[in-house]
Amino acid sequence: MNKEKKSIFNKMNDTSLLLTITIVIFLLMYIGAIVIQGGGFTKPQMFFNILNANAALIITACGMSIVMISGGIDISVGGVVALVSMSCAVYLDHKGGSIIGSILIALGIGIAFGLVQGFLVAVLDIQPFIVSLAGMFFARGMTTIVNTAPFNVEDEEFNALKLTRVNVPFMGSVNKKGIYVPAYVEIGVIVALLIVVLLFLVLRWTRLGRSFYAVGGNKQSALMMGINVRRTKFLSHLICSVLAGIGGYVYFLHVGSGSASHAMGMEMNAIASSIIGGTMLTGGVGNIIGTLFGVLSLSTIQNIVASAGLDQA
Repeated sequence: MNKEKKSIFNKMNDTSLLLTITIVIFLLMYIGAIVIQGGGFTKPQMFFNILNANAALIITACGMSIVMISGGIDISVGGVVALVSMSCAVYLDHKGGSIIGSILIALGIGIAFGLVQGFLVAVLDIQPFIVSLAGMFFARGMTTIVNTAPFNVEDEEFNALKLTRVNVPFMGSVNKKGIYVPAYVEIGVIVALLIVVLLFLVLRWTRLGRSFYAVGGNKQSALMMGINVRRTKFLSHLICSVLAGIGGYVYFLHVGSGSASHAMGMEMNAIASSIIGGTMLTGGVGNIIGTLFGVLSLSTIQNIVASAGLDQA
């Protein structure tokens, strides 16, 4: 028993080391972009724009990390995000719905996918890759059934919420006309950061969080420690899908439209961000803060490449 506990503590120590490496790499990368490329990278708003553009990815990547820590994977999250976005768009514009109703739809879709996929993986013991692959195809197919043509949402209440900005004190900059422009983040960023903090506390300080690590590290050892492996796996997939539903609504708030092509490849970006942040595909090792910096690192690389391309054009 003591050996199993020591194994879990060693996994957590590995997690802390990987987190440190991820943060250092991100800081070096971003500082290098400021020094070498300058331009927008010198303004704090560039960093906040990265958060604005990737708030939904942060949320879905956090859910992916939970599943990966417990030894599974979920590649349906991009399809769920697209389905949520299209369903909410149709509900608001074509059905005369409300903001509260659209939020409930997003949560309902996430819970439904989580319950079904969690049951198939945990209870029927079907491989999570196969289950979530089917879930991805189903979500993408349902998105086109809900509506085929892409369109922008015209609902005034929704657009007012979409355009809401939260100013960040002391982080603004002066533009070329000498006017001070305050730095800001979108509502989705606040939601994403709250989820990061909540999941960090869950993984760090709760029995459920320790169970995710134990099941992902070694299922047999977890059983010997009295952990309900099936319930833990089920909850990991349920949490991931619910976060995909929330991420889908945050994505919808950012783009303000419905389209079958939304969130293409988001599942791969979520997996990549989790891995960059120190989460192991083999399970048992990972950190939500690392996932956050994984998303930031991936997006920073994309911004550096885009800026280099514009400079050469």
